[in-house]
Amino acid sequence: MNTNESEVLNTNPEENTSGESQAKTEQATADQPLAEKTAEEKLAEMTDKYLRLYSEFDNFRKRTHKERADLIKTGGEDIFKSFLPLLDDIERALKSNEKATDIKAVNEGLTLIHHKFSQSLKQKGLEPIESIGKQFNVDLHEAITTSPAPEEALKGKVIDEVEKGYTLNGKVIRFSKVVVGS
Repeated sequence: MNTNESEVLNTNPEENTSGESQAKTEQATADQPLAEKTAEEKLAEMTDKYLRLYSEFDNFRKRTHKERADLIKTGGEDIFKSFLPLLDDIERALKSNEKATDIKAVNEGLTLIHHKFSQSLKQKGLEPIESIGKQFNVDLHEAITTSPAPEEALKGKVIDEVEKGYTLNGKVIRFSKVVVGS
């Protein structure tokens, strides 16, 4: 055996321990920047995700606001399209009324236009409120005045309708203005 080999074999165990602890310390200091680096990367990644999510939400909010504004602006388009044929009928009736001598024909024309108009409104969900002879109901009627009832059975009931009320898909959009029997 060589003296060099014996030196390697006869190493002091304390020297080995201090060498191991030095290696552990070096590894711990190497891991610490690695841990800080991964924490910084995670923070950067989360910040990026947050900014993307915030931008996406902001774009969604702007888009829905624009869509709502467009819907409000053109929301009645469907109804106006359904009224255009009625407008044409009224214009034709006015032209023919200038030359008409038979009032019965004019009345029939107006009745047809009224019926067509009423049917268009019903298709869109507008219904008239039937009032005359019905019990006064504050949810449907607005009492303008009271009048002595011609019969005892008409007390508290609607005896005249000044202005017709309407519901749109079950919701009252205009109350009937009525005269109630007292």
